[in-house]
Amino acid sequence: MGEKMHAVVIHGKEDFRYDEVPKPKPGPEEVLVRIGRAGICAADPKIFHGKGYFSPIVYQNTPIIAGHEFVGEVAELGPGAKEKWGLEEGDKAIMEHIVPCRECYYCKRGLYNLCQVHYIPGVKGVNGGWAEYMLYPRGAIIHKVPNELPWDAAVLIEPLACAVHAVERVKVHFEDTVVIIGDGPIGYLMLEVVKLKNPKMIIMSGHHDERLRIAKELGADLVVNSKKEDIVEVVKRETDGIGADVVLEAAGTASAVKEAVELLRKRGRMMVYGVYAENASIDWSIISDIKELEIFGGHLAPYVYPAAIRFLAKGYVRYDKIVTHNFPLKDWRKAIDTAENRREGAIKVSMTP
Repeated sequence: MGEKMHAVVIHGKEDFRYDEVPKPKPGPEEVLVRIGRAGICAADPKIFHGKGYFSPIVYQNTPIIAGHEFVGEVAELGPGAKEKWGLEEGDKAIMEHIVPCRECYYCKRGLYNLCQVHYIPGVKGVNGGWAEYMLYPRGAIIHKVPNELPWDAAVLIEPLACAVHAVERVKVHFEDTVVIIGDGPIGYLMLEVVKLKNPKMIIMSGHHDERLRIAKELGADLVVNSKKEDIVEVVKRETDGIGADVVLEAAGTASAVKEAVELLRKRGRMMVYGVYAENASIDWSIISDIKELEIFGGHLAPYVYPAAIRFLAKGYVRYDKIVTHNFPLKDWRKAIDTAENRREGAIKVSMTP
């Protein structure tokens, strides 16, 4: 009889269970970590409720341990893992949230985040991090994390890496006016990354006065509650009627997409990083005939985990205003509810096994 551990296992729509499951054993080049902290992403409540294009994919792969935001401490190294990853037992380590095949059309072109044949922890093929222990499988991309980095900071590595990828794709320049739509964790992290690019102005739009106050503390030049003010009019006023150079959409709503294309200038650049529970529609003539916009999509975070780790380790990105709540893993349902409904001023919610 092998060792057991506790984990939050997805069995189906609104059927997550805190189960006792076998503790994994690492094989060649695999790393077993003791999870130090797991995060709740905007996608996780949608997976729980069966919303979004990705939920059916998860349900087709059940039972599977939930969670694609995680970081842990090395508990055991499989043969060859120490040499391959430069890790020792006791080191903190994180794996990227995709295990690419390295053989498909996209992998061979370096676009491994778009791999046609891949696994994603907590979604497809690999158990996630909402557990006491997690196996980083062979083929994973693993990064050592500074041991002095506190768990509150380390749990943000994955979403911060996504923010870095988004900002890099949309190419923020010094003279740009940048608008970030969405005052959630990804929006905050995008704000902090954009700040490192030192653009002309950063405007953050959201629906919550307290969250926007924190955005101001984190470096936004101007914040707008779009329930109280017309964000399009504000941006036009601040740019002499021209519009924003760049918009990063991190709200994941149809109304945010519509706002984004309206407030951009001609030849403006838009990064779409929201996770959508429903279809968003816009007048595509704005993109083509009226403004000739450049639209960028963002998926996962290729090649930027080292940058995200460095930004946190050097204090370039503040985490203390973002990670607001932490629950024991056994209270996963309360944690999801707190994150989904922003209870008690929740921004980023995490769990400790």
